[in-house]
Amino acid sequence: MPSGATAYLSRCDWIQSGTRGLFGTDLGLGVSLLCQRVLTSERWALFFGFHGSLFPDVKLAIGTRMAAMFTCCLGCCGDGGSGHIPLKEMPTVQLDTHHMGTDVVIVKSGRRICGTGGCLANAPLHQNKSYFEFKIQSTGVWGIGVATQKVNLNQVPLGRDINSLVLRHDGSVYHNNEEKNRLPANSLPQEGDIVGITYDHVELNLYLNGKNMHCPASGIRGTVYPVVYVDDSAILDCQFSDFYHTAPQGFEKILFEQQIF
Repeated sequence: MPSGATAYLSRCDWIQSGTRGLFGTDLGLGVSLLCQRVLTSERWALFFGFHGSLFPDVKLAIGTRMAAMFTCCLGCCGDGGSGHIPLKEMPTVQLDTHHMGTDVVIVKSGRRICGTGGCLANAPLHQNKSYFEFKIQSTGVWGIGVATQKVNLNQVPLGRDINSLVLRHDGSVYHNNEEKNRLPANSLPQEGDIVGITYDHVELNLYLNGKNMHCPASGIRGTVYPVVYVDDSAILDCQFSDFYHTAPQGFEKILFEQQIF
């Protein structure tokens, strides 16, 4: 083989081995294999005498393939390259200021409610088994549960019609103006307590500081959202993730529809 061809192949071998150091072990191996395919083509060209002035277009074509390959690798795999596609952040489940009563005040990044009236969360309960919590920061008149978007959030207490199913501050659970169940008299939530709610599209169940109250209630239909209302100086915090207590088995935090499917 001519000495010029030998030198050219040596340069090609250096490029092939250098990709491992440039891109790292795993990625470098893949790039190295791509190089090998291109360089093998050039070795055959040299073997048959296609190198140099005899067939200059062959060398140009191979060089073009090498340049395109490295441009692709650097563009897609390099840091900060234009080929980088950022991941879309999922929205945070919180109280929805577009669905709240006129005199409601929402603070703490959509987690705390005060004032007078009710507010829905911004995520419907599409999944089979949902869990969320409320912390009683200040006592007064309050209620928590689930409701449809047809509920009147300016009229408290909720639970007066078919559009809401709620636990009220006195321990009663109301839906369609009917008492569906009631907490034991010695288990009424107090200031600082955590009330957990599970919902499986059939029953709503209540947990006080992590303990199952065995107080199921049902009856509401349609697409529902977590709901909370306050009055008479009550202040409640919503906890839709990073729970104070472990969710009951099979239940999990509220997921947006994109996360489910």
